[in-house]
Order: sequence, then C-alpha cells, then structure tokens
Amino acid sequence: MSERQFGPRLTQDGAQFRLWAPGAKRVDVLLEQPHALKRGDDGWFTADIAGVKTGTRYKFRIDDDMDVPDPASDFQPEDVFGPSEVIGHAAYPWRASTWRGRPWQEAVIVEAHVGTFTPQGSYRAMIDKLDHLVETGITALELMPLADFAGSRNWGYDGVLWYAPDSAYGRPDDLKTLIDEAHLRGLMMMLDVVYNHFGPEGNYLGRYAPNFFTEAQTPWGSAIDYRVPQVRAFAIENALHWLRDYRFDGLRLDAVNSIVEPGGLSLLHDLSAAAGRLATETGRHIHLVLENGDNRASILDATQDPPRGKYRAQWNDDYHHAWRVLMTGESQGYYGDYQRSPMSDIARTLSSGFVYQGELSAFRGGKRGEPSGHLAPSAFINFVQNHDQIGNRALGDRLDSYADARAIEAALTVLLLAPSIPMLFMGEEWGSKAPFPFFCDFSGDLADAVRKGRRVELAWAYAEYGDEVPDALDQSTRDSAVLDWNERDAPAAHKRLTLVRDLLKVRRQQIVPRLAGAAFREAHADDNHLLTANWRMGDGATLHLLANLSDQVISHAPGAPAGTLIWGSELGDSVPPWTVLWRIG
Repeated sequence: MSERQFGPRLTQDGAQFRLWAPGAKRVDVLLEQPHALKRGDDGWFTADIAGVKTGTRYKFRIDDDMDVPDPASDFQPEDVFGPSEVIGHAAYPWRASTWRGRPWQEAVIVEAHVGTFTPQGSYRAMIDKLDHLVETGITALELMPLADFAGSRNWGYDGVLWYAPDSAYGRPDDLKTLIDEAHLRGLMMMLDVVYNHFGPEGNYLGRYAPNFFTEAQTPWGSAIDYRVPQVRAFAIENALHWLRDYRFDGLRLDAVNSIVEPGGLSLLHDLSAAAGRLATETGRHIHLVLENGDNRASILDATQDPPRGKYRAQWNDDYHHAWRVLMTGESQGYYGDYQRSPMSDIARTLSSGFVYQGELSAFRGGKRGEPSGHLAPSAFINFVQNHDQIGNRALGDRLDSYADARAIEAALTVLLLAPSIPMLFMGEEWGSKAPFPFFCDFSGDLADAVRKGRRVELAWAYAEYGDEVPDALDQSTRDSAVLDWNERDAPAAHKRLTLVRDLLKVRRQQIVPRLAGAAFREAHADDNHLLTANWRMGDGATLHLLANLSDQVISHAPGAPAGTLIWGSELGDSVPPWTVLWRIG
C-alpha cells in the first residue's frame, strides 16, 4: 500500500510535515517556533523537522495571516480549533493480531452513537457492553461518524477533520482498544464516514485550497470537487486510514447521492478498489456499504470479494419506509411515496430488494432507482429503525413509543430471519424508548442559524408540538438520548430481548449457513394483509415466509408450504393477528 500523502510522517529523526495548500503563498508549521515549509510546483508544502515525536502538537500558519489545524490531523485534543497532535499508529500493541474479520453473510449489525451508547459516552465505556451484543447475536457494531466536529456533542455528520476521531469520546488508543476488544469477542467493527460535505464550523480548506470545492451546492454546503486528484486522494486515503490504522472491518458511506461528481461516481469505484487492494494485501474481510437515495443497483455486488469497484450492500430505506407506513399510517414527506399499498411495497422489497427500481417518485419529482432483483438478498441492509428515521422525527421518538408492540415484534421476526442483512439501532433489541433527537453543540450565529433552519424544516412539527420539540443545541437534548441499560430488567424489555436473541439464534443456525448463493424468488401480499415470500438458498433449499401483518384474524386454507418449521407454530384454518411463520426445506 502506497504511503499516505496527507498528514505528518514520522521519520527516523523526527517527522515530515506536509500540507496541500495551492492557494497559499507561504506556510509555516508552528512547533516551539515556526518552521517554514518549502513549496513545490503542485501546491504541496513540505518540511522535515528533527526531534518531533508522537505527542508533538502543531499548527500551520497560512501567509502569516491565520493559524489552522492540519486537515489530515490524527487527533485534536483541544477540539477543531486547537493544535493537531502527531500520533504514531504503528506503535499500538494489538492483541487480536490474527483477526481477519468475518464473511459478509454472517453480518447482523447494530448501529450506535458513541456519545449516547453509555452514560459515560466514551470508547472505553462501550467495551463493557460488548458482551451484551455478542450474547444477543450481534456480529457487527457500526459506529456513527467520529470525524472531529466542533463542540462536545454531535451526531457526527458535522465532522470537519476527517482523520481525527473526536476527542469528546477519548484518545485514538482508546478507540483502538475498543476495536481490539470487539475483535477478541468475534465482533466486526464498522464506521460511518461522510464524503459528501464538511461540517459548518472549523473547516479552513477554502482559505488555502479553494479548488477543494466547486460552485455546486449540497444540502449541507459547497460540494467537494473530486475531479481534483489531490481531493480524490484525500477521501480515499481517509477510508484506508480507518481500515488500516484502526482496523475497522468496513465502512458505511453516507448519502453518496449527494456527492457531486460530473460524469458519474468514479470516486466510489476508486475507493472500493483501493480498499480491495488493502484486503488482498492483509488477507482481511473488508466490507463497504452505502447510503444512496438514488437506489443505484449497478454499483452493488455482495459477492465481489475483495471489493474491486463495487459495494457490498446498501441501506434499504424503501424497506423501512414501507414498514413504517404499514405500522403507523404516516404520510408526511417521503412516506407519501409509500401510500398506495405498503403491503405490496413490503412484498417487493422481499422479492427484489428496492421498491423504487426506476419508477416515478412524487417526493423526488422524477424517476428513482434501478432494477435490483438480480442482486443477492445480502446486497440490502434492512431495518425498521435507524438514527435518521428516529432522529428526523420532531420528537426523536422510537417506534416503541407509539406503534403496536405486536406489530413491532412481527416486523422484527421478518427482519431478523429474512436473507437480507438485518440492522438494529442501539437499544432496539430490548425495545428501548430512549429518544434519539438531533443534537449538536455550536455557538453564536451558527447556533441561531441551526435553530432557525430546523424551525423552517420542521414547521409542521412546531405547529403541532410547539415547545415540546427539543432544542438541538441544548445539553438536555443530548442527555435524553443516552441509553438506560437498566431498562433491560423490565418485563417487557426482557421479553423483547429474549425474542431477538431467539430469532438471531435461529438465523445463525438455519439462515447464515445457507446465505452464500441465496437468490430472490417471488413474494405476494393480498388485500387481507397476508404476506407470503420465498427465497432460493445457497444450498438449494427454499426458505418460506407466511405472515399476517394485521390486527385481524385471517382465514387460511390448509396446505402450508413443504419444509421444516423453524419459527412459529403450525396453523389451523386461520392465521392469528401479527403471526409470522418461517419454514425451510
């Protein structure tokens, strides 16, 4: 693997400092005293300085005008405005030295936010909860973004220093210890990364590298110009940084449909190919997945191992939206696209992946998606809750706060045994009711702008709920999102957790061994909310689903599909409300 271009390089005598600053005339690195960097023809400024060690703190001075952190800083102990710190990644004593990851078919993901996963809100504190995840049947822990953001609390999607894990959660070695301890328990670790924008506070690239950005705009600000080779390298090297230096097993790329790249998404291809080369060199399983509102099936391939330009899977918002409409009847925003027949939409996700495969989306005002039924079911990460679908609600409330518990349990029984990759949101395994509202920690004019922007975006919610809508900038909003692990002792939580553990045990025994080579087959939903679906599994067996997704008894003619019942009870001449049966044979 080629040497990293961005960030300081430790040498035998000290370190080489590098900054790509084509818009600057002069750059100094500030240590105990300033040291001038030498400008090259390609916009790079470099200097070799003796005596620099791990732990050295530094800044760059641009044109004797402003002092900035390293955009490829490995750590910011004093937040995004403070000095960067040199980190020697090679020195960390990994204990799980033989860990090579797990095949994608074994993935059962839980998404988590470090700052609210525990009361302490730290990498170290998460370690104490890893055994719970393993005992539940989780095989992959996916962290929401860690890239350093301004302030002490944030969802993570406002990161401005992509290489630096935020100091609010601990030091780099604390993060490595969490990953190491997860690997020792057989848990994969994945990370959410954001390459479609920078956060609004603490990003100085536009000052000394203005060609980092284009005139185009994303929903969050200026678009990044990936036609520029150094800009493309900055993102690809960042992905490799997390995979190599921290040994994450995979990455989830946020909202890639908001990456503005004329001529297509070649950045995604090149990033995947680079990760694949790392996987080949190290003998590791590396899994790359996407969030992509455009439903581009052509860039997915769950079977491409190692990656060579494509992506293992995509978060399947269609699956979530259809289930949410079925369980709650919601119709605002994008849920308007799923009003015709949520049962038929659910059936389509179970028979071919996406709901929108080129059809007109009224919400988006155009055609959306590509045909996806030829893909493996494991190319789709399905869920009934995640951070967005909770946090984008006015109150940040979870399904268990307002949906029928029987409906939720039926949804989980379908989710966790279907051959797509299932994902839960932290605490969902026991039915946590802790909200997860959007929160951040900006100040001054930016804080006021965020408040005003949310009032515009959620005007209907403020009209309905008024002062009940939490203030994203208030400390109490973040505090409300902290998981209460004592909830697990309540009878209802214990019942839900037992259900999830039992389902994941069946998945591990009956589904996972047959998942490689599995393929979509047909699914059908009738007017009575009776759902049937089947899949051809990799060993030639057929997996059958029958479910009553309603609160009414459905008359059912005898004659169940052939095969062994792996979940549920034999039926008589009717199907009770919210009943789910699985067979394989």
